[in-house]
Amino acid sequence: MRTLCSSTLIGEFFIIGFAGLVAMKDDSLSAGAVWTVCGVAMLLSVVLCGMVTRPGGVQLGWALQIALILSGFVVPMMFFLGACFAGLWWASIHFGRKIDEAKARWAEQGPSAA
Repeated sequence: MRTLCSSTLIGEFFIIGFAGLVAMKDDSLSAGAVWTVCGVAMLLSVVLCGMVTRPGGVQLGWALQIALILSGFVVPMMFFLGACFAGLWWASIHFGRKIDEAKARWAEQGPSAA
């Protein structure tokens, strides 16, 4: 699960950065505000890569997904991209857990099962 979730989070890191560049074109937003919000979100996405398997890591990931979708109020394309990454986040968790279970079953059987 960790690998799939981390891959999704690293992808989000770049998307958040690009969204920050787009948000800079809005004259009503200051550069400091845009990069403070984007910087915190980008930092959170990187920190979550190491926290995914810890208690609360997945829930924080969901909070980041919701924040990405809500960022669509500033950069409208983020409604779509946020929803796409929320779907990827769900798939990473769902299929990552299945892979982890399969690995555990295979490890129980030992090397003779191969």
